[in-house]
Amino acid sequence: MSVVNCMESNNQTSSSMEFLLLGFSDLFRLRVFFFFILLGLHLATLAGNLLILLAVSAEPSRPPMLFFLCQLSAIELCYTLIIAPKALADLLSKGESTISFVGCATQMHFFVALGGAECFLLAAMSYDRYVAICQPLRYTAVMNQAFCLQLLVICCLGGFVVSLGLTVAIFHLPFCSSHHIDHFFCDVPALLHLACTKSYINELPLLVACTLILLLPFLLILISYTCIGLAVMRIHDSSGRGKAFSTCISHLVVTVLHYGCATFIYVRPKSSYSPHRDKMIALIYTNITPLLYPLIYSVRNKEIKGAVRKLLQKRLAHLNWSIFKSRHAHF
Repeated sequence: MSVVNCMESNNQTSSSMEFLLLGFSDLFRLRVFFFFILLGLHLATLAGNLLILLAVSAEPSRPPMLFFLCQLSAIELCYTLIIAPKALADLLSKGESTISFVGCATQMHFFVALGGAECFLLAAMSYDRYVAICQPLRYTAVMNQAFCLQLLVICCLGGFVVSLGLTVAIFHLPFCSSHHIDHFFCDVPALLHLACTKSYINELPLLVACTLILLLPFLLILISYTCIGLAVMRIHDSSGRGKAFSTCISHLVVTVLHYGCATFIYVRPKSSYSPHRDKMIALIYTNITPLLYPLIYSVRNKEIKGAVRKLLQKRLAHLNWSIFKSRHAHF
């Protein structure tokens, strides 16, 4: 049957359509064991990012880097909450895991929007490092609170707009009778693979989106770190070089992790799609990397460690005072 006939006879692209998420149905008896592994990772991710979010929010004066780290943790919290709860529920479900047309589109939109916002935010953080190292005397004047808020709004709006255009384009594609998505969430390559068309034109929205939310921020990060590298080379003092390097290493590690996974999944032709490989990579960037980010920043960033320490000391003091009051209330 030709592609046109397939589209005419089997296509049901409408708001009433449902998709079947195959997820990890092939694990059989291991599904419960896998559920507890993912649940542990999910809870650890929530705890780590929430701790950083609360610690930084409790700081009366937040430098730009702490401000951006706070927003990064907020994005990671939302990022995991979009994917993990349904994936965990599906692992315990004995029946078929379905998701509505609107639900699938909504999940994809917010997943891509948050991922795009994170790309732009990493670019903003690299610019912050550039000003701190290359223009230290102007740092306070340039990276003021109003400018940081403007950067945050641009990052969020940029991710939202690009994601909206990509989602609308993909969900206007014709889907054939088989609505089985061999994935544990509505990811872009999985939906493109399901589309009943062989035209490469339908991959253009993904190419445009990758250019805007992957390539453009990556170029900005590359330019920033090129300037930083040149500035560090001019520093003759080894301790000064070490200090400049330590302020950038955490951001560089997170950038490599984020862009490495995203580039591997999205910057490739539809013909190279592999469901099992994609699910394994998706498990990493939806469960492992969000857990690693707070660990990386907590280990390498003195300001984060100081903020977390003060928050824990404050909570511990409050807990001790509550215990003290409860004991003396009995006398």
